Amino acid sequence: MNNPFDLTGKVAVVTGANTGIGQAIALALASAGADVACVGRTPAEDTVAQARALGRKADVISADLATIEPVGRVVEETVARLGGLDILVNNAGIIRRADAVDFTEEDWDAVVDTNLKSVFFLSQAAGRHMIAHGRGKIINIASMLTFQGGIRVPSYTASKSGIGGLTKLLANEWAAKGVNVNAIAPGYIATNNTAALQADETRNKAILDRIPAARWGDPSDLGGAAVFLASRASDYVQGHILAVDGGWLAR
Repeated sequence: MNNPFDLTGKVAVVTGANTGIGQAIALALASAGADVACVGRTPAEDTVAQARALGRKADVISADLATIEPVGRVVEETVARLGGLDILVNNAGIIRRADAVDFTEEDWDAVVDTNLKSVFFLSQAAGRHMIAHGRGKIINIASMLTFQGGIRVPSYTASKSGIGGLTKLLANEWAAKGVNVNAIAPGYIATNNTAALQADETRNKAILDRIPAARWGDPSDLGGAAVFLASRASDYVQGHILAVDGGWLAR
């Protein structure tokens, strides 16, 4: 039997692939055989260079996903440059921290537009292409705050709760059309977005004390889950949110 995790010949779009979780997922997909389009407003040349070193085709597509204007272009440019679109990883996201009583409309809109609105419309654009070809894999990046409330991040919690619902909605509509829609919910991963928490001695200790694995996650810890959900090994997995959290939710 052929390796069900093999992504040879597949083309993946990964948003926010310049660093952290997005870079790790892009390189995991490339290691499994996929060609990769790295999408975002921050240059991802390092990710592209590493993917090419693995023997894959890779390219940067510049797009500011704070607005939905570029989503159609992302799909068109990926197909034109890499020859198709089989996998979409909606990873790009931002976070703003403030007490709920002080949170501004500007910070609300910035986070929700990037983390939720653009995810839907990029998924819509990719979904049209995938449905027309009878196959595709969409992987959304959720969060522990898809399941929990958190503190001081109201727009982030709202956006990631929305990602959970959107993942299920799209799976309900597209499963019979050959498109799998699932999500990965990272636990506490050491990235730029969590730098403030890591630097806060009290919060850092409280977080580590609750994680059964007794460590912050590394972005590379998400690679296996991404390859699984991007491959035919997950063909009968639909609308699922896979926690990669060192056991956080089990506590």
